[in-house]
Amino acid sequence: MSKPRSQLADYAVYLAIRLFVCLVQALTVETACSIASGLSWLVYRLDRRHRLVALDNLEASFPNVHSPASRAHLVREIYEHFCRLLIEIIHLPRKLHLNNWSHYVRLQEAPALVDFLLSGRPLLLVTAHFGNWEMGGYILGLLGFMIHAVARPLDNPYLDAFLRKFRERTGHKLLSKRGDFEQMQQILLNGGVIATLGDQDAGQRGLFVDFFGRPASTHKAIALLSLQYQAPILVMLPHNVGQPMHYVAGIDETILPEQYAGQADAVRSITQRFTGALERKVRSYPAQYFWLHRRWKHQPTKSKRRVA
Repeated sequence: MSKPRSQLADYAVYLAIRLFVCLVQALTVETACSIASGLSWLVYRLDRRHRLVALDNLEASFPNVHSPASRAHLVREIYEHFCRLLIEIIHLPRKLHLNNWSHYVRLQEAPALVDFLLSGRPLLLVTAHFGNWEMGGYILGLLGFMIHAVARPLDNPYLDAFLRKFRERTGHKLLSKRGDFEQMQQILLNGGVIATLGDQDAGQRGLFVDFFGRPASTHKAIALLSLQYQAPILVMLPHNVGQPMHYVAGIDETILPEQYAGQADAVRSITQRFTGALERKVRSYPAQYFWLHRRWKHQPTKSKRRVA
């Protein structure tokens, strides 16, 4: 039986996070990012468990490409990127507005994206733990497009409510990974837009597709929803261009469900396709991917050895 959570401890953590956010927002983005870059070295040294996970992931994903020294350097860059990313996310509501967002984000293939958003067809936006995955939804919200983002609720109810309010500031709504599936279906049925992460381990029951030459358990729901509701999938992976909060965002892959009509293996093909799009982007910007998580945590049993 799990130990009940302490409301007092949860609230204390919430207050500490709110204080941290206030302190970060009191600084300029440049100053806060400089401090974060320095602190990333300390996090890198102290967080041995995730550092080793990242090193193992890189060694398996780039065999014979990186030396042990270059892999260690890359992991250090990964920590630096994600420490800066935290600062960027905190500053999003204060720095990005309707009249200045284009100064920070270069939106590629904008006409095609707008055409999809205004088509009346349901739409699935797939991103990953890469670059700044919050940026795309935030910008689209600023521009007046209603986006429903799928996220896992936090165990701390105070932090969960704060984060929800923070992320819904521009008008898009959060959906829970657990319990909101019927609502997702209704949104797509009504021609709505859902954004979700496509690189999370789906456990032993997931669909195993190839990711950097290894089977990676991936959720089937994205492909299933696309096929059931004839919803195009747009893979969008904003990447940083060298300055804090400066990104290039666009459509990295377009997957139309009608292209898979009648295919017996359509779910696998679609899942492999958006996973492949992510791999191509990560190969171009490896320091901007969250190698610290156990993406290959589950591996197929003998009955699931086949990958796409």
